[in-house]
Amino acid sequence: MFVELLHSSYFALFLIVAIGFMLGRVKVKGLSLDVSAVIFIALLFGHFGVVIPKELGNFGLVLFIFTIGIQAGPGFFDSFRSKGKTLILITLLIILSASLTAVGFKYLFNIETPSVVGIIAGALTSTPGLAVAIDSTNSPLASIAYGIAYPFGVIGVILFVKLLPRILHVDLEEEARRLETERMGQYPSLSTCLFHVTNPMVYNRTLAELNVRGMTGAVISRLRTDGKILIPSAQTILHEGDCLQAVGSEDMLEQLTVLIGRREEGELPLGDEQEIESLLLTKKDMIGKQLGHLNLQRIYGCTVTRVRRSGIDLAPSPELELKFGDKLMVVGEKKGLKGVATLLGNNEKQLSDTDFLPIALGIVLGVIFGKLNISFPGGASFSPGLTGGVLIMALILSAVGKTGSILWSMSGSANQLLRQLGLLLFLAEVGTSAGVKLVSTFQDSGLLLFGVGIAVTLVPMIIAVLFGLFIFKISLLDLLGTITGGMTSTPGLAAADSMVDSNIPSVAYATVYPIAMVFLILFIQFIAMFL
Repeated sequence: MFVELLHSSYFALFLIVAIGFMLGRVKVKGLSLDVSAVIFIALLFGHFGVVIPKELGNFGLVLFIFTIGIQAGPGFFDSFRSKGKTLILITLLIILSASLTAVGFKYLFNIETPSVVGIIAGALTSTPGLAVAIDSTNSPLASIAYGIAYPFGVIGVILFVKLLPRILHVDLEEEARRLETERMGQYPSLSTCLFHVTNPMVYNRTLAELNVRGMTGAVISRLRTDGKILIPSAQTILHEGDCLQAVGSEDMLEQLTVLIGRREEGELPLGDEQEIESLLLTKKDMIGKQLGHLNLQRIYGCTVTRVRRSGIDLAPSPELELKFGDKLMVVGEKKGLKGVATLLGNNEKQLSDTDFLPIALGIVLGVIFGKLNISFPGGASFSPGLTGGVLIMALILSAVGKTGSILWSMSGSANQLLRQLGLLLFLAEVGTSAGVKLVSTFQDSGLLLFGVGIAVTLVPMIIAVLFGLFIFKISLLDLLGTITGGMTSTPGLAAADSMVDSNIPSVAYATVYPIAMVFLILFIQFIAMFL
């Protein structure tokens, strides 16, 4: 009966997933395979004749690649505009050196091309890379080589990250304190203070005349005059003895002190009809609009004191472009706040809902783009393929953000669910397909492929250290994040984070990971097509 059930692809699929998850949760000295254990179980099942339909694998592939691209898009393009160009260059060195090392061993030991690209994907623990390797070569050898190289790809990065600070004798906590001070300077924290109007130069003048926002950047959220608490507008007149409550960075508040007068800690109470609320921007029409264009003060009598985005408080300048999911801290009268909430949407359910139209349309566009054939002088041609087309289109759409009423984004929970589903389907199908030749391949060249995988894992990290520390002279924390991102190693990032109480490695990882993923895919496609 059990043998008959294994011939049911759906039963076999979920049995592979269940056993894979159980194996993935087993930890040996804090290390585990996690979801990647599914491919090893699938290889075993495939060896005994279990087959998962390729259509299920392709369905999972496009889901997985599209969700990766949607998540990585903004970071991918922002990284080119940020100050992280040095980190990106190190990442390209990692991918290039890994590819050259693998190609060198290909010609040294006469290794087949599908095995070479599989080793690169496994040594850099890149499931998207594996997807591209399989799609580009149409050979089960790619997934077998991936399975052989993957274990050291995981363990090697973790050991390297753990040992590097000890070898270099660097105190990571001290390094973190120095870098955290520099980093926070780019996003200064916002605080609230009281100001007493004691400067005669501002008596009997309006806030518009004084150009308080333009001169200081601070936001005046409340005003006490003649014993009354008011929400100030541009036409509010300041009098001697008035008390203002303002929000801004330390530099902004210092400039406001020079302009207004005496500063002290504290907050003004709210009036009976006044409230302060945190409102979510979920209405599509508001996305991309500048905060100043909303005229919240003039229309609703409300003031935005700060905007929280991705865990960072931003100063609410009039030029700030609003994004889906921004959380605006707004102060005003209850009636006005209701109007602002309606304007912004403030629909938490909509924030977590999943609209399948952008997903379906995006994948359709990606598949079409993948069919394009780009010709080069000399007769060479390049086609993005299924994975490349879907990934590039997802990156572009995610960076665009919004087209008409279509919002090219997903909530974090929806993205994670679809990505996990796609990954499991894909791993189960390619694993069972490759399992047929697993034993014979490992017997013929398994030890050789494993050794090559070790070299492809270690050589790029050593080169990254040499260039990062001695040529570009970046900090070790940035380097650890860049190495784990360049090697597309989430377990490696976890190891780096566990060594220091700082998010600096995570920031570097997030900056370079999209770059590493995209260029690894391109390099694998190039090797598969031309070598």
